[in-house]
Amino acid sequence: MDEGQLLMTQAERDRLHALKKAKQRKITQQEAAEELDVTDRHVRRLIAALRARGDKSVIHGLKGQASNHRIAETKKRKAIEILSAPVYEGFGPTLAMEYLRDKHKICVSKETLRQWMAGAGLWRTRKETAKKAHLWRERRSRYGELVQWDTSDHDWLEGRGERLYLIAMIDDATSQLLARFVRSDSTAENMRLLWTYLEQHGRPLAFYTDKASLFRTAEKRKRDEPGVDKDPVEMPPTQITRALGELGIAWIPAHSAQAKGRVERNFRTAQDRLVKGMRVAKVKTLEQANEYLDKEYLPWWERTLTVEPARADDAHRPLEERTNLAGMLSHVETRQVGNDHTIRIDGERYRIAREHVTAGLRKATVRVEWRLDGSIAVRYREHYLAVELCTQPRKPATAQPKPTSNRKNRKRGSDWNKNFDLRKASPLWRAAQSSGHGRGGTD
Repeated sequence: MDEGQLLMTQAERDRLHALKKAKQRKITQQEAAEELDVTDRHVRRLIAALRARGDKSVIHGLKGQASNHRIAETKKRKAIEILSAPVYEGFGPTLAMEYLRDKHKICVSKETLRQWMAGAGLWRTRKETAKKAHLWRERRSRYGELVQWDTSDHDWLEGRGERLYLIAMIDDATSQLLARFVRSDSTAENMRLLWTYLEQHGRPLAFYTDKASLFRTAEKRKRDEPGVDKDPVEMPPTQITRALGELGIAWIPAHSAQAKGRVERNFRTAQDRLVKGMRVAKVKTLEQANEYLDKEYLPWWERTLTVEPARADDAHRPLEERTNLAGMLSHVETRQVGNDHTIRIDGERYRIAREHVTAGLRKATVRVEWRLDGSIAVRYREHYLAVELCTQPRKPATAQPKPTSNRKNRKRGSDWNKNFDLRKASPLWRAAQSSGHGRGGTD
């Protein structure tokens, strides 16, 4: 066996064996063509090459040579050098491919980059394992039929700035996403995002959330009472669920984290891609985080991860003319009007303007709204009342008499028993006899 045969593959050896049998006329050229699955003309050309070049004729002439489409080694070294920087730590092949293409003008396929990164120790390939089969719930058929709503508490800035929360609303039918970074997961911040959603899209049919205290009043029970959930309808609504009821939007509570999987998977994507993107962009403040979210992340999500709904009609309902978002999306409580047409709000007394005083207003119940802009509004039935803070003059402080010591001014008591000694005194019966009040005494 010559050197050429040592470099051959098994397929090339089989081809050489068939050609030699045809050359030696042990089989016909037609039989060789059938065995090699080629035409008779191709067999004749291969036999001629075998006579001219020997056994090496069955090996492709370009075997072992570099491809004309091979990526230059300098391009590979530059890509690895860029991805080795600390700012790109933890980037996967897909995300790294996008950043090399968009920021550094290095175009390479994801699979090629994966091999480069694995060879340089920047990416560890994972062996695919069989996962437990999971039956996914079908999406809702219409846009605006169901919107999942949740908040993610995560170190979004990786210690470069203050602690932030990400509130997100994602449509179940299309995966359309609305999100905002905030400093606290409060009722006011959630209402602000709800206001933005309503102005941009209208009123959806239902919101799907967890059972956090923002959406469900905490259940009160005795210490020894078993922890059985009560019907949420029996509990008083929170400020958000009250507002949803006034807007005609249903609230559906999720009984597990897996039930709201679409918004949870959105957060997993954001905690990987969004965190790394803000790291590269050197985001350090809340304002910069929301700017990056609006200009970079949400547009990427829109063109990459959204889908077309099963039905083309939109389930969102427009806001009505009488809809007062400022009043509905506020903290609402009730107060009773006093006989002097004043009400107590936050420990202060407010007077209802004279022109808004009507019959039956005394002792009536009014609605007080603490609005998101910091103002206070008072509504009686369907009309808002003008109120003003009562300014009461402070009473002058009266001089208090200086307390005196009781020991000096204490009144002296009687001294009738000053020299009395019980041990030296005569018995009581003898004293009674001497005074004429004993048994033998006279009247």
